[in-house]
Amino acid sequence: MAALPYLASPGSIKTALDKIRVAATPERVTGDFVETKLQMKGGVGRAIPPYLKKIGFVASDGAPTELYKRFRNHTTSGAAVVEAVKIGYRELGQANETFYKLNDKDLLALIVQVTGVEADNPVAKMTQSTLKTLKAFGTFDAKPPDDAVVTTHPSSTEVNPPKLPALPTEVERRLGLNLSYTINLNLPATSDQAVFNAIFRSLKEHLLSGDE
Repeated sequence: MAALPYLASPGSIKTALDKIRVAATPERVTGDFVETKLQMKGGVGRAIPPYLKKIGFVASDGAPTELYKRFRNHTTSGAAVVEAVKIGYRELGQANETFYKLNDKDLLALIVQVTGVEADNPVAKMTQSTLKTLKAFGTFDAKPPDDAVVTTHPSSTEVNPPKLPALPTEVERRLGLNLSYTINLNLPATSDQAVFNAIFRSLKEHLLSGDE
């Protein structure tokens, strides 16, 4: 069964994240950083670095990750938390890909299912409370801005190209015209081939010829 990350004091993750936003990014997230910069002392403070590692904010060597840095940027903060939730609680995502949308009762039931603990186990309840506190920082229902679907780069826009006029035929080029036209002929009721030859010869000489 999976062991999900949790804090014995679930509300401490809110305190930590609020202070991480305003504190300068350290080279390492250590107990000293948490105690002096985040001003979280004792066991509550010591539990923060391991939890941050489990949700992808801190690397195994204690260095802040890009996710940590994105969280500190107010424009990407919510999206960073969404990713952190999916990293730290991926086993829940494997059981229910929209676990972060569940209400408290259903989320607790899913935690019990995934971890295999008893329904009244305090660890399950602390896990649910910790996750709920972390989720509050995320923007799970964020939609792309309206202008995100339109781009000015010609290579990435998807538009139908304008219809170009048909290229002039050989006859039109000879006449110096860039237009199309239709000729309707009312032919006489005759079977004499010479009559037809005379008509088309006249058309060629007087209408279709490029000579002036």
